[in-house]
Amino acid sequence: MHHILIEYLFMVLVILGLVLFANKIKIAYPIILVIGGLILSFTEQFSHIGINPEIVFLIFLPPLLYEAAWQTSWKEFWKWRRVITSFAFPIVIITSTIIAFFSSAYIPGFTLALGFLLGGIISPPDAVSATTIMRQVNAPKSLVSIIEGESLLNDASSLIVFRFALAAVLTGQFDFKEATLSFFLVIIMGVFIGLLIGLLIYLLHRFLPLTPSIETVLTLITPYAMYYAAEHYHFSGVLAVVSGGLLLSSKRQEMLNYQSRIQGVNVWGNLVFVFNGFIFLLIGLQLPVITDDLGTINLSSAIAWGIAISAVLILTRLGSSFGAAAFTRFISRFITVADANPGWKMPLIAGWAGMRGVVSLAAALSIPVMLPNGAPFPLRNLVLFITFVVILITLVFQGLTLPWLIRKINVSDKYNNLAEAEQNLLIQKKLAIVCKEHLRTRYERDSLHNPYVSNLLAKLETDLLHFENPANASQQPESNALLGFHRIQLDLLTVQRNYLAHINRKDEFDEEIIRNYFSLLDLEEYRIRESQLTLLR
Repeated sequence: MHHILIEYLFMVLVILGLVLFANKIKIAYPIILVIGGLILSFTEQFSHIGINPEIVFLIFLPPLLYEAAWQTSWKEFWKWRRVITSFAFPIVIITSTIIAFFSSAYIPGFTLALGFLLGGIISPPDAVSATTIMRQVNAPKSLVSIIEGESLLNDASSLIVFRFALAAVLTGQFDFKEATLSFFLVIIMGVFIGLLIGLLIYLLHRFLPLTPSIETVLTLITPYAMYYAAEHYHFSGVLAVVSGGLLLSSKRQEMLNYQSRIQGVNVWGNLVFVFNGFIFLLIGLQLPVITDDLGTINLSSAIAWGIAISAVLILTRLGSSFGAAAFTRFISRFITVADANPGWKMPLIAGWAGMRGVVSLAAALSIPVMLPNGAPFPLRNLVLFITFVVILITLVFQGLTLPWLIRKINVSDKYNNLAEAEQNLLIQKKLAIVCKEHLRTRYERDSLHNPYVSNLLAKLETDLLHFENPANASQQPESNALLGFHRIQLDLLTVQRNYLAHINRKDEFDEEIIRNYFSLLDLEEYRIRESQLTLLR
C-alpha cells in the first residue's frame, strides 16, 4: 500500500510537469500526457500499471460526464439539438456498421458480431481533447458547443451498441426487433432516471438549510447516484448523468448561493483536472500491457489492422459530418434549422475533431476473458490492441493537426453577430444602465442624502461614459484611462495585502478574519483582471 501511494503521488507530479510543458509549447495537454505515458511505459517502474475498467466506469466517468453537462450551455445545446443528435446517434450506428463489415472482411477470424463490438468501442470521440484544442486556437463557440453536446450523448449511444454486440458474441444470438426496443428503452429510462434524481437533488438544495460545504459534497455525490441508479436497472447511466446534469446546471442560480457556487467551481475544477490527467497518462501507460497480451498474433499485422481501422474511422466521421450538413440543407426546406447552409468549413473541422479516448479503452478492457461455456473470448486481445492504436492515432495525429486545420481554413463564427469583447462591453453597459435606473427610481432620496449611494451612482455614470460606444471602446482614449485605473486598483490591492500581512503578526487581530479579507481581495482582483482581458481583446 505504501509503495502504491508513492507511485501514484509521483504520477501526479508527472502529470503536473507534463501539463506545464504542454502549456509552454502550446499543445493540448491530453496529447502530451498520452505521449508522456508512452515514454514512461518503457520504464521498469511503470510498465506494469494497467487500467481497471470498473474504476473508469464507476469512479472516473460519472463526475467527468456531470462536469461536462454542468459546463454545457442548455441554450446552445437546444439551438444545435438536431446537429448534436445526428452526431450522437446516427453516426454511432453508421460507424459501427461500417467498422463491422470492414473488419469482418479485412481481419482474419473477425465475425460481424465482433465487428459491431469493435465499432461500438471506438465510436465515441473524446470531448476533453477536442474542446481543449479548440479553445486554445479560439475556434468558433458554436462548433465547440456542438462537439461538447455530441460527446455527452455519444458515449451513451456507443456503449449501448457495445452492450448489445457483446451480448450477441456471448450468446451467439441477436434479435434485431428486441435489440431495437431495448435500445430505445435504455435511452428513455436512462434519461427519466437522471431527471428524476436531478429533481430530487434540486429540491434538497432548494429547501434544506444546507451549508456551502454540504452543498459542494452533495454535488460530488449526485453523478454517482444518477449513474448507479440507472445501471442497477440496466439502463444508460451515461444518459442519466447527462440529463440530470443538464437539468441541475440550468437551475444553479436558484439552488446554490454565491458561496456554494464559488466553492463548487474550485473543487470541481481541481477534481476534473486530476481525473483527466490520470486518464490520459494511463492511456499511454497501457502499451506494454496490451502488446504483451497479443500472444501469438503477429505484431506488425496487428499494427496494420489498427492503422486501417483508424483510417476507415476517420473517413467515416468526415463523410458523416458532410452528410449531416447536406441533410441539414435539404431538411431546411421543410423545417426551421439553426443554420440552413453550414458550408464546408464547419463540417470539416467537426469531422476531424474525432479523437478517441478513455471510454473506448475502458470498454475494450471490460470485455470478459472467457465465454459462458468456458472458451476464451474470441480475439479479445486483438480488439484491445486495435482500440489502443485507434486512440493513439486519432488523439496524437488528429490532435496535433486540428489547430493547423482550424487556422488554415480560417473559419469564423458566423452565428455570433458580436465578437466576444463587444459582447462583454455591451453586457457591462446594460448592467450599468439597469443599476443606474434602479438607483434613481427606488433610491432617489438615498442618492441625495447618503454619500455612499451618491458615490455609487457617480461611479455608474463614469462607467457609462466608457460603455457609450462598445463597438469601438477598445480604441477610445477612455479605454486607456480605464486600463490605467485598473493598474492603480491592482497596486492598491497589493498594498492592502501587504498591510493585512503586517497586522496579522499582531495579537489584536484574529487570523481567520484576516483571511476573509484576503479572500475578498482575491475576488476583487479576479474581477479587475477579467475586465482587463475584455479591454485588451
